[in-house]
Amino acid sequence: MEPGCDEFLPPPECPVFEPSWAEFQDPLGYIAKIRPIAEKSGICKIRPPADWQPPFAVEVDNFRFTPRVQRLNELEAQTRVKLNYLDQIAKFWEIQGSSLKIPNVERKILDLYSLSKIVIEEGGYEAICKDRRWARVAQRLHYPPGKNIGSLLRSHYERIIYPYEMFQSGANHVQCNTHPFDNEVKDKEYKPHSIPLRQSVQPSKFSSYSRRAKRLQPDPEPTEEDIEKHPELKKLQIYGPGPKMMGLGLMAKDKDKTVHKKVTCPPTVTVKDEQSGGGNVSSTLLKQHLSLEPCTKTTMQLRKNHSSAQFIDSYICQVCSRGDEDDKLLFCDGCDDNYHIFCLLPPLPEIPRGIWRCPKCILAECKQPPEAFGFEQATQEYSLQSFGEMADSFKSDYFNMPVHMVPTELVEKEFWRLVSSIEEDVTVEYGADIHSKEFGSGFPVSNSKQNLSPEEKEYATSGWNLNVMPVLDQSVLCHINADISGMKVPWLYVGMVFSAFCWHIEDHWSYSINYLHWGEPKTWYGVPSLAAEHLEEVMKMLTPELFDSQPDLLHQLVTLMNPNTLMSHGVPVVRTNQCAGEFVITFPRAYHSGFNQGYNFAEAVNFCTADWLPAGRQCIEHYRRLRRYCVFSHEELICKMAAFPETLDLNLAVAVHKEMFIMVQEERRLRKALLEKGVTEAEREAFELLPDDERQCIKCKTTCFLSALACYDCPDGLVCLSHINDLCKCSSSRQYLRYRYTLDELPTMLHKLKIRAESFDTWANKVRVALEVEDGRKRSFEELRALESEARERRFPNSELLQRLKNCLSEVEACIAQVLGLVSGQVARMDTPQLTLTELRVLLEQMGSLPCAMHQIGDVKDVLEQVEAYQAEAREALATLPSSPGLLRSLLERGQQLGVEVPEAHQLQQQVEQAQWLDEVKQALAPSAHRGSLVIMQGLLVMGAKIASSPSVDKARAELQELLTIAERWEEKAHFCLEARQKHPPATLEAIIRETENIPVHLPNIQALKEALTKAQAWIADVDEIQNGDHYPCLDDLEGLVAVGRDLPVGLEELRQLELQVLTAHSWREKASKTFLKKNSCYTLLEVLCPCADAGSDSTKRSRWMEKALGLYQCDTELLGLSAQDLRDPGSVIVAFKEGEQKEKEGILQLRRTNSAKPSPLAPSLMASSPTSICVCGQVPAGVGVLQCDLCQDWFHGQCVSVPHLLTSPKPSLTSSPLLAWWEWDTKFLCPLCMRSRRPRLETILALLVALQRLPVRLPEGEALQCLTERAIGWQDRARKALASEDVTALLRQLAELRQQLQAKPRPEEASVYTSATACDPIREGSGNNISKVQGLLENGDSVTSPENMAPGKGSVDWPCVGAA
Repeated sequence: MEPGCDEFLPPPECPVFEPSWAEFQDPLGYIAKIRPIAEKSGICKIRPPADWQPPFAVEVDNFRFTPRVQRLNELEAQTRVKLNYLDQIAKFWEIQGSSLKIPNVERKILDLYSLSKIVIEEGGYEAICKDRRWARVAQRLHYPPGKNIGSLLRSHYERIIYPYEMFQSGANHVQCNTHPFDNEVKDKEYKPHSIPLRQSVQPSKFSSYSRRAKRLQPDPEPTEEDIEKHPELKKLQIYGPGPKMMGLGLMAKDKDKTVHKKVTCPPTVTVKDEQSGGGNVSSTLLKQHLSLEPCTKTTMQLRKNHSSAQFIDSYICQVCSRGDEDDKLLFCDGCDDNYHIFCLLPPLPEIPRGIWRCPKCILAECKQPPEAFGFEQATQEYSLQSFGEMADSFKSDYFNMPVHMVPTELVEKEFWRLVSSIEEDVTVEYGADIHSKEFGSGFPVSNSKQNLSPEEKEYATSGWNLNVMPVLDQSVLCHINADISGMKVPWLYVGMVFSAFCWHIEDHWSYSINYLHWGEPKTWYGVPSLAAEHLEEVMKMLTPELFDSQPDLLHQLVTLMNPNTLMSHGVPVVRTNQCAGEFVITFPRAYHSGFNQGYNFAEAVNFCTADWLPAGRQCIEHYRRLRRYCVFSHEELICKMAAFPETLDLNLAVAVHKEMFIMVQEERRLRKALLEKGVTEAEREAFELLPDDERQCIKCKTTCFLSALACYDCPDGLVCLSHINDLCKCSSSRQYLRYRYTLDELPTMLHKLKIRAESFDTWANKVRVALEVEDGRKRSFEELRALESEARERRFPNSELLQRLKNCLSEVEACIAQVLGLVSGQVARMDTPQLTLTELRVLLEQMGSLPCAMHQIGDVKDVLEQVEAYQAEAREALATLPSSPGLLRSLLERGQQLGVEVPEAHQLQQQVEQAQWLDEVKQALAPSAHRGSLVIMQGLLVMGAKIASSPSVDKARAELQELLTIAERWEEKAHFCLEARQKHPPATLEAIIRETENIPVHLPNIQALKEALTKAQAWIADVDEIQNGDHYPCLDDLEGLVAVGRDLPVGLEELRQLELQVLTAHSWREKASKTFLKKNSCYTLLEVLCPCADAGSDSTKRSRWMEKALGLYQCDTELLGLSAQDLRDPGSVIVAFKEGEQKEKEGILQLRRTNSAKPSPLAPSLMASSPTSICVCGQVPAGVGVLQCDLCQDWFHGQCVSVPHLLTSPKPSLTSSPLLAWWEWDTKFLCPLCMRSRRPRLETILALLVALQRLPVRLPEGEALQCLTERAIGWQDRARKALASEDVTALLRQLAELRQQLQAKPRPEEASVYTSATACDPIREGSGNNISKVQGLLENGDSVTSPENMAPGKGSVDWPCVGAA
């Protein structure tokens, strides 16, 4: 873009189309439909229906490609012209051993090209200097005024551009009067490899892509060795304002140095002495200035093969032919010529350092044509993943934000800024023109190699599949056998941000379609075909240097131009952003270009329709003028289609006929001109069998097919008949015509095409006569069908006439189907929708108006007569209402068999429905009938709302509605009673039930209320029975009644009383449990109160004690043989208790005898065979610290059982002091197997019994406590009598005295261990009789108590069975 230009302004948007599914089914038909609109823009965008989403079929893992390298500023035409100019001027100085540095002016690089152009436009250097117009030059370059920039520009022009302009003008060429560039081929596919700076950004995988290659940074100079190996590495450098060499502004390069320095030595000539053979060549003049210092200015070098005389004689200036002032002579390093520095134009102020070449050498060097411009291939092969990673990394680094967040507008403006910049080099890669035949298409393709899913098969055959579209029947390209890559076979495109496709039109000006499979958008620009020549003219006008020697530059796809520039010159341009899943279509000869917004994958192909044929012919003429090769022969394509006219689409046949006619006329004219030239020889040639390069015109490169001119003497070439004078210089008699068809055969082919094209007109006349009945004869259905089949077989277009024929056939078929439904059997008619009487008459009229003869019209007339007769009968029956229901039903059935809806039949139907409904209501509300449910009544009401209204129906409907309202209200009340938290008494429920007895509807909630009331009454009866029995009710019975009563939805006064009784009984049981049961006891209260019936077995006791700990033991009530029913009978409980007492006594005595027989653990030795005691720990008790249970007489470890408390002193430690005598304990020792519960005082027990007497409930525990209390009191009475005897009194006295003695006597620390047995020996020895009396008491009693507990008046009880296991 020109300096100072405004920001890029996006062109207007192109048309966007969104076809419906119906339109989308015919791709080429839809494109033809939108062509009148879209063609005006050149390109358009099509969004498929949302559900059309083809799967991506490329094998991603195997997809490998090598992209092209694109340097953005080389793409734009105007920028490339500037770069070409820089290449030329840089080469001019580079040849002379200097590298160019472009200065900065006002902090931006000086545009040398624009400066040169403006100077030329203003009249040239001399004119500007004379008129002092350098300020105007600065103004035209958009520099600000008032900064003396004009003088600066003049200085730069004089030092850098003016020598080059003088060279170009030929003023400094010796004996050369021609312009050096007159015959030079410029910018022919120019590739700027000669300027390494524009290659400095080499393509690589990721981060090596530089956003900007800053020209303002000087790059390191190549060494002499590098330049010798790689001459293309001559460097173009840029630097800012600063001191420069006088006249040139150049930096000389020393041939012997790799680091260049500025030198300021005085302008002298120094010649180095060089050896030649074995001697030295020298002269007096040269010796005066001989110097070997490396910093001197060397201007001439002696050649080794020159003698001194020859060397001196050859120093003659080629301009003035004089050899004087040899210190001002320059020696050319290219041709050995000599020049005075003041004879050159422009003159040089001093001798330049380094290599110098004369103007002739520079001219020869600069006339070498540059390399053709094109895109070079990258050095790296990519997969889709690696290319995507590189592309995304480049874009995110360039814009410094995530790729998906970069606005498309920003990318667009930045792209056009970069392509117009000569100071910023951005290099990208583009995977373009990848052959889908080799790498696989992005669409599913039907072939034998892959098994496609049903979805893939659908897309593989879709007309929008780019592999299918070029070969559709309406497409011209389907008649080309060869797979033309890019035209018939799609090409794939893998893009990254800024990768571009330049302005171009498709080969042969064909259509193109591009589908973006996925990725970021692709931005398109398009110009309509009407403006194609205008675009070409504008580009040639703005960049004539590029087009002078390359007329087909735009066909190379390597040149861009800013759309704003084109629009400013009147070229209409549109744009669009193609997103993933969208199509872009370009129309014939529509120029288009664009670039990618980021990483994406697209696919494109060409296609040609019938409307393209005229454009294709014009394209061939255009190619002929440009001498451009054809992709295929247009004549061959037309003739191939003309050879098989019946296979052509009708529209295509018409277009081919027109093209064929023009082609035949042109061929006649050309052959006539050939005959006039004198060529009479001819031979037939099958051109289609020849390779294209063997049948191309040597003049215009057109591919020949119909005819060509050849020569017998020059067999290597041929020409088309448009260039018969350009074949060779041979005589016309040696030339001959090679033809494909004779002039007689071509009209025959044309005639067949005409028949095919005009066959539609013939058919259309037949159809028009048949539809309009112009001859007065209606055609049969078969004749009309034959016309429709002919259109289908000959593939006639879908015209309005064909649509009329199809509509007529559809109407005839519909009429016939309706008639068949009328006249067929009753079952068939029931399945067919019935016609109304009006529709029947319309059908009859329609059949009469159709242009088709149908014999079924008589059947319709018969049916109409039957319907009219039925109408008369029905009206008579309706007029005599009320008629009998049987008659109405009979008439109704007859009307249904007619197959026609008669209005009177509808009235009959209403009468029948009313009668049926009233009968159902009457039966449902009859008093003797079974009551129906609410659902049935509601159903009747719904049915009543659907039938026709009448007085009787309205009355019944009102009564039914009132009945339903009342029933629903009582249902709601019953539901409230059943669900309410506050329960209602039985009297309230009885009242509700009485109120609903007269409602003739079955009410579910009322029925549930009745059942609940019945259960409540039964429950009250059970309560009365159990309360009025001979005994108090058992607690279990009361608890069962309470549970049942709580579940009833009835308020029961007795329930509250029962709940209070149960609560009181539970309270008493808890109090008794706390009195008797130990903490965390495993026994129940009833178990500890009942006697232990099997207490006599020691092993049984132990096993049951362990089972008690594990919860496996049976309760004592079960051992007593009491069932749940027995517990309800007090007599049974008492009898069982007495029997259990006796068994317990016997068992305890037996156990005492058994355990007493066991050897004492304190004995000195035990016999191995005798039974021994076993402690609760499972070990045999022995040694010091063992205890003997006073009840069962078994032995236990003192550490394993609880020892009774002492009467006065603290409890001794079993490990530190010996055990005291048993009379010093507060109670006798009972083992864990015998001590099952606590042993409360008698007063506590009596209080429990008093509370028990107040309970109106029988508890098994209470009766067991009464029995136990009676047993304890009886034992207490016997104990008092025994204690009151003289023998026992004396014995107690002796025990008291013995205690006093033992307490008074000091106890040694090592005293013997006293057991209960040894301590009692003296007493037993002295009072054997008394002891026997006490023993008898024990045998009749239940346990042994301490003397204190047995003293009269204590009032405590040692419970006999408590603790027995």
